[in-house]
Amino acid sequence: MESNEISQAELDGAHPYSPGLLRVYDLWVLGFNNTVVWRCPTRHLRRLYDDNVSGDHLDIGPGTGRHLARAVFPTSQPRITLIDLNQHPLDMAGRRLRERRIEPTTHIASVLRPLPVERRYASVAASLLMHCVPGGWDSKGIAFAHIADATADDGVFFGATVLSHDVPHTRISRATSASFNRRGGFHNEDDDLDGLVGALEKAYADVRVNTIGSIALWTARQPRR
Repeated sequence: MESNEISQAELDGAHPYSPGLLRVYDLWVLGFNNTVVWRCPTRHLRRLYDDNVSGDHLDIGPGTGRHLARAVFPTSQPRITLIDLNQHPLDMAGRRLRERRIEPTTHIASVLRPLPVERRYASVAASLLMHCVPGGWDSKGIAFAHIADATADDGVFFGATVLSHDVPHTRISRATSASFNRRGGFHNEDDDLDGLVGALEKAYADVRVNTIGSIALWTARQPRR
């Protein structure tokens, strides 16, 4: 059941993204962690953007905005909306977009509640977000339903998340994931591949998921209403 209040677990998942962390995020998370820990180099996430991003795009949990700053948009003046629970990623991603002379619209909001947007988007992204969202796939499926409601009928939702089950792990990846879960930054102890696919398929009719290392990457089309 949904509540208008943001839970402490959600806040814990968003809290680590301080200005200090964001200054090293590209090097540490997108560089070291993706390549060495999860064994899914960031170029695979970038390809999701280049293959799917539109001129009317919603990005949920934009991090530092690196993907958006380097994405190949189909128009020189895309409309970009950013959503996050934490103001700091919105500020950094916004600065990077403004360096491209793109002025984004930003909202502080939870993906577990109806999104504060007034239109449906041709593309929506949630990259490395869902492993920070508390709860199992029933809860995260609520997020997918809200995202589907913000996706245009002919639009696409794409993203990536670290899974705990049904993907290969190493000692370092399991230790890192366990540490992040203990600290509250991750909430993916029960996240499995079949559960991800099932939750996406409840929200979208056309779902394609593949895994690289410990990360699952997806595209989802034909939102169910």
